[in-house]
Amino acid sequence: MEQKIEHSYLQIRGLNLHITHTGKGELGTVVFLHGFPEIWYSWRHQMIAVAGAGFRAVAPDFRGYGLSDQPPEPEKASGEDLVADLLGILDALSISKAFLVGKDFGAMPAYGFAICHPDRVCGVITLGIPFSPTSFSFGSLPEGFYISRWQEPGRAEADFGRFDVKRVVRTIYVLFSRSEIPIAEEGQEIMDLADSSTPLPEWFTDEDLAVYAALYEKSGFRYPLQMPYRVLPNFQNIADPKVGVPALLIMGEKDYVFKIPGMEDYIRSGMVKKFVPDLEIIYMPEGSHFVQEQSPDQVNQFILTFLKNHSVVA
Repeated sequence: MEQKIEHSYLQIRGLNLHITHTGKGELGTVVFLHGFPEIWYSWRHQMIAVAGAGFRAVAPDFRGYGLSDQPPEPEKASGEDLVADLLGILDALSISKAFLVGKDFGAMPAYGFAICHPDRVCGVITLGIPFSPTSFSFGSLPEGFYISRWQEPGRAEADFGRFDVKRVVRTIYVLFSRSEIPIAEEGQEIMDLADSSTPLPEWFTDEDLAVYAALYEKSGFRYPLQMPYRVLPNFQNIADPKVGVPALLIMGEKDYVFKIPGMEDYIRSGMVKKFVPDLEIIYMPEGSHFVQEQSPDQVNQFILTFLKNHSVVA
């Protein structure tokens, strides 16, 4: 019988955070951390799979996303907030130790938590983003690079504001599932890079789009544009930013992130292992930026193998 995903709210650091959960957890707990434009729902396939294998699955909406409360001052967002929220969630659920699975910018709090609270982490799995103690340079990319555009206060808000939420989410999913980096020409905005006639990826249905759109209708884009695009990861304040727990990196070889200058060499050369010594890397030849939704069965198997190899339960 398929597991049912349940919904709860936790009072964490002054905010009501929405979490989803399923499974009894005989073998431990797995916490899934979403990226953008994702939400807890982007882990629906993985939550059912790990729960069916004997783990407890927990997937929150980050503060300011989906059904979680908006922080009172989004402009003061920091990566430390997400790490502290994660600690609060584990404590509220009486979880002493968990596996962390992070996608896209969800890798930031996953790695940050593993560095700051290694005794609370069994292992870390990230999809699409490796650990790096410093940000990658975007200086060699054109001015129309989407991150550069979205870092500019007000620009993305104006761009997005021309369309309804459903169209915005749809366009971002279309653009980010491609193998090319989203870059606008002069006089063009990011939302102009795809129109309503561009088909959705075959693995992303209209029903899926409706779920995402409803959640972003609730949260809006004010905080998601601040976190992560105007708050890039920064581990400079940590004396030795090294991930000491077992880790797995799943990279789609058709993920546009691979084409960010320096990214592919950093991963393939093994340089990343300087900071994550116990790291396994899996490359998915046809994988896009959304491998967990594109190829859920394959990704589920990679995750389950890692979990079972590193589970603390005999």
